[in-house]
Amino acid sequence: MLLVLRPIILSITNLLFPSGKKPWKAIAVVCFCVLVCCGLYLVSLKVIRFFHSQNELGVILSLKIFEMAWILMFAMQVFSCMVSAVSTVFLSSDNEIVFAAPVTRASLFCMRYWTSVFYTSWMTVVFSLPVFIAFGQVFEAGILYWPFLLVCLGSIALTGVGLALVLTILLVRLFPAKRTKDIIFYLSLCFAIFIYILFRMLRPELLANPDAFASFVDYLSSVSTPSGPYVPGAWAASFLSLYLAERRIDWVLAGLLLLSPAAIYFIGEWCMQLFFFTGFSKAQESFGGHRAFAGNTLRKSRGLFRILIGKETKQFLRDSSEWSQLFMIVALVIVYLYNFKVLPIDRNFWRQEYLANLIAFMNIGLTGFVVASLAARFVFPSIGAEGGSFYLIRSAPISLWRYLEYKFLFYSGPFLCLAAVLIMVSDFLLNISGPALWISVCAGCIITITEVGLALGFGALYADFKAENRAAALGGIGVALFLLTSLVYMGVVLGTGAFPAYRLTKGWLKYQLMRSGDVALLGAWFVFAVIVSGTAVYQTVRRGIARLEKLS
Repeated sequence: MLLVLRPIILSITNLLFPSGKKPWKAIAVVCFCVLVCCGLYLVSLKVIRFFHSQNELGVILSLKIFEMAWILMFAMQVFSCMVSAVSTVFLSSDNEIVFAAPVTRASLFCMRYWTSVFYTSWMTVVFSLPVFIAFGQVFEAGILYWPFLLVCLGSIALTGVGLALVLTILLVRLFPAKRTKDIIFYLSLCFAIFIYILFRMLRPELLANPDAFASFVDYLSSVSTPSGPYVPGAWAASFLSLYLAERRIDWVLAGLLLLSPAAIYFIGEWCMQLFFFTGFSKAQESFGGHRAFAGNTLRKSRGLFRILIGKETKQFLRDSSEWSQLFMIVALVIVYLYNFKVLPIDRNFWRQEYLANLIAFMNIGLTGFVVASLAARFVFPSIGAEGGSFYLIRSAPISLWRYLEYKFLFYSGPFLCLAAVLIMVSDFLLNISGPALWISVCAGCIITITEVGLALGFGALYADFKAENRAAALGGIGVALFLLTSLVYMGVVLGTGAFPAYRLTKGWLKYQLMRSGDVALLGAWFVFAVIVSGTAVYQTVRRGIARLEKLS
């Protein structure tokens, strides 16, 4: 083990104390770090003293800031280690030499683990230490606070590195690390999504709005509730906060902080033994290490629909700038649904069920707007993205109507699933049942299908076959006209359907039998919506096809 760790020990020694030279670089770095730490300490001391000097509420808010600082530190630790772990574990130049030596995978993981600990943890630990020292000074912590602080910092650093290595091994197992910049891009996107979701779920707006609660006791209870109880950073914050406020020790949290680094380490070692060489092979080979060369056997002829669907799927998956945005879409969906969960519908002068059904009906328009925005990003430029290969499609034995029909079937499925999830889950969170639920689902499906068709029609009408990528095609007037048309269409459909939906839902809420007149009125609205949708899609697609035929 010492032999395996010797390279990192020698590299650190040579970095800090180069042989035959004076360590001026190390001295300059140390001086710079000391100045930055002094600045952080003074600023943190002033801010914490301001909160702490107010009243009991100021003490609680300062401890909440203390908790957020620990969670943010842990997130930064995981992200920075994941970025560097791709290079140190899979793309390091000494991998061939190490693999040629009689070194086990456990020893290799130990080497990469401690390498990552040094190169990624020192900065977060050093620059977060002044902030936590300032908290100890303001709260006049006892002598035990300082060893507890060092233990917590070490535990969070080791746990974050172990978790980052596990995630990196699994990530490279799924996505080959052929180019480091692609992996860093994905990791940056994942980190931004993580911070976005975490910040939203912390609900920081409540810290400065006691009026949002029924009583001051509820406000204190909400502010005092630990955020992220399953995040190791929150464990350290809760452990130290309890000692700062009451000079007590939570032995359960102490056990979690002491055992988590060892547990994560052994999980990472197990993942290293199972997945490392497969991921390393993918990172080196041009085919990703998991594809076999095609044999001489002829494949069975496939239908035209399957061929075009396969082409669209491969074209989407091969462009990392396209499918990587799915991470951001998932984050937006989570936050979108989470906002319905925390809506204060029980604190208003309306009856709760009436307000919930009104929000459910308005949610149809919000879902339609989300679908229209995503259709403008993915569906609208799909025809222009064909580029020069569009003339190959025109020379194939397929009409433009059939070509757009297959594209419509390819995109309508995922968009319908997205709309159904947004509407049904939000209605579930609002406790919506009865006619309002089915009205929301049916109207949402009609609007979604129509907007996908409109996006294809406008995409054909304003197709740009010379655009460098799909994102470049979004700056034209075609996208603006599509979004404007979608908004007008949703206004017409939802505006005409508000009264029938209100009549039927009102009778349902009053426990009355549904009147035949109300049901007929709602059915007429659905027929009207289908006719308007079909006409709008047909006219738009027909004009788009006429324009494509002129180009060819």
